[in-house]
Amino acid sequence: MSGRGRLTLGAFAATLMAAGALIPLVKPATWIFTAAILLTLQSGVGALTRRVPLARPLTIAAQALTSLLALTLVFTREQALLGFLPGPGALGEFAALFRAGADDVGTYAIPAPDTEGIRLMVVGGVLVIGLLVDTIAVTFRSAAPAGLPLLALYSVAAGLSDGGASWLWFVLAATGYLVLLLAESRDRLSQWGRVFGGAPRPGSTGAAGSGQALAPVRTGRRIGVVAMGVALVVPAALPALSGGLFGGPGDGSGESGKGGTISAVNPLVSLQDNLRQPEDREVLRYRTNATDTTGMYLRLVALDQFDGTSWKSSVRPIGDVPERLPRPDGLGEQVRTTEVTGNFVASSTYEQKWLPMPYPAAKVEIDGRWRYEPAGRMIVGDDEQNTRGARYTVTSLDVRPTAAQLAAAPPAPPKLRSEYTRVPSSLPLDVKSTALQVTRGARNDYERAVKLQDWFATDGGFRYDVEVESGTGVEAISRFLQRREGFCVHFSFSMAAMARSLGIPARVAVGFMPGTSQSDGTMSVGIRDAHAWPELYFEGAGWIRFEPTPTRGTTPDYTRQQSPSGTPSQTAQPETSASAMPSAAPSTSESCPPEMRRLGECGPDAAAGGASSDGGGVDPLMVVLICLGVAVVLLLPLSPWLWRTRVRARRLGSSGRTPEDAVARTLAAWQEIRDTAWDHGVTPDDSQTPRKTAARIVRLGSLEGEPANAVHRVARAVEQVLYAPQPRPATGLVEEVALVRSGFAAASSRKTRLRALLAPRSAVRVVWAASSRWSRATGAWSARREALATRLTAALRRTERT
Repeated sequence: MSGRGRLTLGAFAATLMAAGALIPLVKPATWIFTAAILLTLQSGVGALTRRVPLARPLTIAAQALTSLLALTLVFTREQALLGFLPGPGALGEFAALFRAGADDVGTYAIPAPDTEGIRLMVVGGVLVIGLLVDTIAVTFRSAAPAGLPLLALYSVAAGLSDGGASWLWFVLAATGYLVLLLAESRDRLSQWGRVFGGAPRPGSTGAAGSGQALAPVRTGRRIGVVAMGVALVVPAALPALSGGLFGGPGDGSGESGKGGTISAVNPLVSLQDNLRQPEDREVLRYRTNATDTTGMYLRLVALDQFDGTSWKSSVRPIGDVPERLPRPDGLGEQVRTTEVTGNFVASSTYEQKWLPMPYPAAKVEIDGRWRYEPAGRMIVGDDEQNTRGARYTVTSLDVRPTAAQLAAAPPAPPKLRSEYTRVPSSLPLDVKSTALQVTRGARNDYERAVKLQDWFATDGGFRYDVEVESGTGVEAISRFLQRREGFCVHFSFSMAAMARSLGIPARVAVGFMPGTSQSDGTMSVGIRDAHAWPELYFEGAGWIRFEPTPTRGTTPDYTRQQSPSGTPSQTAQPETSASAMPSAAPSTSESCPPEMRRLGECGPDAAAGGASSDGGGVDPLMVVLICLGVAVVLLLPLSPWLWRTRVRARRLGSSGRTPEDAVARTLAAWQEIRDTAWDHGVTPDDSQTPRKTAARIVRLGSLEGEPANAVHRVARAVEQVLYAPQPRPATGLVEEVALVRSGFAAASSRKTRLRALLAPRSAVRVVWAASSRWSRATGAWSARREALATRLTAALRRTERT
């Protein structure tokens, strides 16, 4: 097999193995076979056109056209012309499939069903990456940069799959890239001729005939295997790297299950999508002995860090879940509390690493690998543990401080106050000035907090709208305060930021509202109950909830003018009831999309996975778009280098044996030397003779020895072919150009060499050529237009005479 053939197979294998990282995103994974067949067709066309051979741009165009025809045949055959030509109908169907795919990925969580729209997005994305890899590695014969689109494909898949792209997919992708590099190295070695590695082993016929790999190839394979092994093993062996490829976020690894840290995905990623769902679906059901469930918010996680870009959870130590959780920080004995207990059952498709439970929990009974984070009082799953189908019991405290107690609360401890009042330096001034204006006249932090809550909820003219663009940074807060429309994320983040600017410790909690009471006495929590709210700290009461979002949730009693004066209820013993089980019966709602009904996803639990607040929803369209964007960003800076490499190869390549061809080769080699000098800072001067130009290049380029002699030899060859009565063809021009290039590399600084390689000055010839073509095209069009006008005028005159 030829060197280009091995490179083609290597590029095909590398792309397909990297595409394996997308398998966890879509089920069933039969799309990978479609992608493999179309990728084979794409690679085959590339191999055939390079054998013809065609110019490189024509090869790329042929592969792209073949891919488009293949996609048309597979996905829009009925609308295509002759079954495979992409006419207007087929293009319209492509657009419709993309829209349908976008709707599908907005509904389903990982793994998304293999609908036509999603399949088109994934298969099309793989073909685009395959074309980039084949173009760079095979067409331009530079395998190393081909790793960039492969890395982009794997990175996007790993990020979207939230751990689904495990170490196995990394090993496959890395192996594919290694195969591609080895194919290129073998192709380069084959151009050196026979490589001798010493005396042949007994019984062999030598290096060439032994059937064994050449020594440099064997060494390259060993180096690649060792390097890949180090990349896999070393991160896993260093605790400071949080487990490397084998660990996941928040795995909290440690001896005997003790110690570790938690650093999980921000749960706000899919909150807005959950609130936009066309049909509410149950994710959790519970039974409680609480007399009043209106304030029984189910808290997942507390976001206590605000860096100006987003709110997120701090990386904190975690440990085993204690038999009874410690008393909440700052909660004094004088504040009235009541113990309430609830039995919880999560939907079989609701996957979440955090455990939803009332705050503050005092005792949690649950089976499985769960860990406890004391600062936020959160329960988080260890390793692959999640809430799917979980049954658990939570005893929590119903904290009921009075307005007077909160108004008289002493200052928070200095350490807590320092951590939870920190705001970024980029926070706009209008945030604090607005907070000061709203809370004008307040006598203490409690009154300031109530004024902020009431301003957002009722007095400030804000409007609740889930269609408003989401945002968590300082610019989003400032924009929200100006436009005064948004959903719970905007309200909670803005109130927490404004409270911090006033010196009130604040953080943001994410979870669910209490849900809806059912006829059997249970509470049903749906996907639309997802919510975010601020928590403010008051010494003596601890962290307490506020509700600034209008039309959502309930305003806490302690923020009203009069607090209710009920007596604490007795601590109840929970009952295990079958009625607490979420229903699994299919829903017959008319709002259920036909695609979901066809896939059996219309039950009350079917889309509960989409309610997962860990941002697990997959967006294959984003996979394709991000891969394209990353590829463009990575390849755009390399375009001058690719163009320069292509021009050099064309100039120094053989172009025939006639005298005219010999003249052309000599002039092309001279042009290459002049452009090499230009790339290294020696500006060309077309007014000088070849001999003077050579002297100028040697002087300004600081060339010495053989490189300088090579410049003069090529200059004399140019004079010979231009001015001699019988030009004699020069030999060794490729070697002369190589000597000149090595001379410039030795005489130039590292900065100059990098500039000549990545941003060659001679690349401006592309602009000049394009401008010249445009001028010729416009001139030819003007000439044809004038000739046509002349003919029309003459025809009109003849018509008038007749």
